[in-house]
Amino acid sequence: MPEANDPGVFDIICTTRSMRRLKPDPVPDALIRKILEAAVCAPSGGNMQRWGFLVITDRKVKEEAAVYYRRAWEEHVGPGYRSGPPAPGSSPERFGRMLDAAQYLSDHLHQAPVWIIPCLTGVSVWGSNPYWSGSSIYPAIQNMLLAVRALGLGATLTTLILGYSGEVKTVLGLPPDVQPYALLPIGWPMGRFGPVRRTLDNVVYGDRWGEPYRGLRLA
Repeated sequence: MPEANDPGVFDIICTTRSMRRLKPDPVPDALIRKILEAAVCAPSGGNMQRWGFLVITDRKVKEEAAVYYRRAWEEHVGPGYRSGPPAPGSSPERFGRMLDAAQYLSDHLHQAPVWIIPCLTGVSVWGSNPYWSGSSIYPAIQNMLLAVRALGLGATLTTLILGYSGEVKTVLGLPPDVQPYALLPIGWPMGRFGPVRRTLDNVVYGDRWGEPYRGLRLA
C-alpha cells in the first residue's frame, strides 16, 4: 500500500524531468532493483520479452564508454543545438540552461553512479525496422524513468552514445545479436523536480491531422 506522502502517478508523470546533473554519491542496490522490476512490468511485442538490462557501476567501463558520448555531443549534437533556434515553447534563456545541463552531462557522464543500458536480444529476429523493435523496449525505459522519479532519484534518457554503437558494444562486451537502445545515467539529482509545463495546443488533433479535437474544449 502506498504511504500517505507518496506522490500519485500523475504527480510523478508531471514532474519527471530530464535530470542531467547528478551527484556521484552511491545509489543503494535495493533501489536499482526496484527500477529494474518496474522495467520488466512493461509490455513487449508478442510478449516475447527479448530485453536485457546492463547495469554499469564500474568507473573504468563508464570512462571508456563516455568517450564516445562526448565525441557525439562535441562533434555533432551540441554544435547543432547551439547553432539552431530554441526548442518550441522555450525562451533563449531557458534553452541555454538546458544546453548547459547537457554539456554538464557530457563532461561528467562517467561520474553518474549507475548506468542502465536497455537492450534487445535476438536482433536478427526483429529485422531492421526501428518501429517494431523500439516498441518492445521503450515502454520498459519509460517505466524505469517513472520509477526513478518515484524513488527521488534523477535520470535522463539519451541515445547519443548509439552513434558509435559498434565501438560501445565492444567496450561493454555485448554480443552481436544484442542491440543497445538507450543509456540511462541514474543518481541523486542536484536540482529540483518539475513540474513539466506543456500545453496540448497545436499538438493534438481530432480524426484528421490539423482538425481540432473537441475534447480540448471540455472543462
